[in-house]
Amino acid sequence: MRISIDNRQRLFRIDRVALRQVAADLAALAATSRGASPWREAIVILTDDAGMTNWNLRVMRHTGSTDVISQCYEPLPNEPAGIRGELLVNVERAWQAGSERRNWSSSHELALYVAHGFDHLNDAEDDSPAGRRRMRRRELRWLCRIRIPTLFSKFARQ
Repeated sequence: MRISIDNRQRLFRIDRVALRQVAADLAALAATSRGASPWREAIVILTDDAGMTNWNLRVMRHTGSTDVISQCYEPLPNEPAGIRGELLVNVERAWQAGSERRNWSSSHELALYVAHGFDHLNDAEDDSPAGRRRMRRRELRWLCRIRIPTLFSKFARQ
């Protein structure tokens, strides 16, 4: 699977190589639980609160910001087999949430958002309390199975 990182935010320096590896590891774990067509490509688009607010309104028709939005695209006729996924990830929210939690870093929070996005690409739904619990348990299991390096630069805010 091909993983691309598209950084559209300027608030934080992100280690793209490390994030690409985290995304690849999570995609592999998610794909093994998928049991359907394999993925061909995943694009991780990094944005901030302002950018996510715009995406959330355009894509989901919701107001305000959110942590991650996932979109899945089936192959068009004459395209190679495999699903393309797009993860819109709010780096600013990951930084804030990770900074507020004990025994958890902003890098862990960002990795959690990527895991959550892949879980949604697997058609998992968090529109009920039970669905949210199932997704969170699965995502935390995935995070326990991978190495999460420092994804934010030590000089995060520019």
